[in-house]
Amino acid sequence: MKIVIVGGVAGGASTAARARRLDELAEIIVLEKDQYVSYANCGLPYHIGNVIKERQKLLVQTPERLKQSLNLDVRVGHEVMAIDRHQKTLTVRALATGETYQESYDNLVLSLGATPIRPPLPGIDHPQIHVLRNIPDMDAILATLDAGASRAMVVGGGYIGIEVAENLIHRGLQVDLVEMMGQIMATLDPEMARDLQYHLEAQGVKVHLKTAARSFAPVAGRLQADLSNGEVITADLVIMAVGVRPNTALAQACGLPIGPRGGLQTDKHMRTIDPNIYAVGDMVETESVVTGELMLAALAGPANRQGRIAADNIFGRGSQYRDTQGTAIVKVFDMVGGSTGASERSLQRANIPYRKVYLHPASHASYYPASSTLHLKVLFSPDGGKLLGAQAIGFDGVDKRIDVLATALRAGMTVFDLEHLELSYAPPFGSAKAPVNMAGFLGANLLRGDHNFWYAEEYPEKTNLGCLIDVRTPAEYEEWHIPGAINIPLNTLRDRTVEIPTAQPLFVYCRVGFRGYLAYRILVQLGFEHTFNLAGGMLTFSSFYRTAYSTGQANYPAIAHAEDQVAEAIIAQSS
Repeated sequence: MKIVIVGGVAGGASTAARARRLDELAEIIVLEKDQYVSYANCGLPYHIGNVIKERQKLLVQTPERLKQSLNLDVRVGHEVMAIDRHQKTLTVRALATGETYQESYDNLVLSLGATPIRPPLPGIDHPQIHVLRNIPDMDAILATLDAGASRAMVVGGGYIGIEVAENLIHRGLQVDLVEMMGQIMATLDPEMARDLQYHLEAQGVKVHLKTAARSFAPVAGRLQADLSNGEVITADLVIMAVGVRPNTALAQACGLPIGPRGGLQTDKHMRTIDPNIYAVGDMVETESVVTGELMLAALAGPANRQGRIAADNIFGRGSQYRDTQGTAIVKVFDMVGGSTGASERSLQRANIPYRKVYLHPASHASYYPASSTLHLKVLFSPDGGKLLGAQAIGFDGVDKRIDVLATALRAGMTVFDLEHLELSYAPPFGSAKAPVNMAGFLGANLLRGDHNFWYAEEYPEKTNLGCLIDVRTPAEYEEWHIPGAINIPLNTLRDRTVEIPTAQPLFVYCRVGFRGYLAYRILVQLGFEHTFNLAGGMLTFSSFYRTAYSTGQANYPAIAHAEDQVAEAIIAQSS
């Protein structure tokens, strides 16, 4: 059997390696247009920032090593120009010589990835405007930096844009981040992304939201960028990170159908409409595990699994790619943001009913050094509590919680199941009531009717219809409070119920939601039926609106049994 794989990196290299493990006698050819067949493209920003110091560490495999270990015929610098599906041949050009030749195949696997978007703006072809997708892109950026750059503009606030901005700061540059949307990190819901934005700004990145680049022009050896908000930025280089589009031109030219999101259509076996042609990675569309919608997922994990599945099916194993969760994580200086499953916005778009909880548990036992507060958001169905999505932001332990929630979501678990997960605990690593357990407690309480929330986005329209009660300490109240709120600290609440109006809804809040929950339970059991607690407390509120807590820094941890004392002690130290 002769297998030809077009494209390397994650999907193509995984296909080739799996195919060899399944058949020692198969002829396996990998055709790669670039000079690098297998490299750590997710590590490129970190070499730019000198975090990964040795360039060689980014090169996962070379053609020589792949020949030695897997007996693969890897041809770099060879571009496939056309596919003849009837003759089962490829027209290939060797870029070094310009020579073209025909290559036959029994089975063909396309792993052409995605191409960075360069919007058709005036001046977009200037050599100091870069994208970052491969090793040559990285080398070009490094050459510009090494020439003495002091200011950079990054266009696009997604994963690549954020990582590049961070690493340019590490290089000592002044960095402007320009994003057309009203938030960075479109895969997150706006309030969760805003925590990352605050941290970016605290680290020196100037963030321009709801702003687009309109044109570029050379000025005295630098680049002048005109922005849609009227600002003008003069920089030494520009990194375009506005997204990628599936590289499907070759597939389209031979008649393979493209789906509604612009990616190549395949079945669950990664097979196209041609039974001898498979496709994997960033160029294909897959279904969302939650909404069932077709989606593009430029993620290394799915690409690797798809490559393995394509090879399995070539050899008759019949394995299937199920669907895509979109589990992802990003480091932003000292902060981390992660997500899995559907966002609130995608659930709304798909008209899927949901409920949600926010919480701010400590990343590990609060009495053990270096604990910090997490920001968790969990989405679940109102009928049965099945997990639909989760997002986490924080300085410690985000990856652990997102991975647990991703596994739970894939397993079809509910918030009631989260209550019963038995997770590892020791003071340096977690708490006896793990954050994921606590998310389950909150969600289950909501569905059982033991807890009722009001949400930050309902302010002030909903809260204007009732009475806002701040149950924090007087010192916290004086530090900052929601306008119009009255202060009745939790410890005095039972003695001051006569001050609380009985004919209005009550909207209570605290710092993270725990004292508010205790106040809610007291009031409801004393007959105040129309009572609501602010989901996530002031910290979540501060991700919707700028407050004194919107600092982008790790603040003191939430200690449920002693939050009053901790809060007042911190305020006293800072005053």
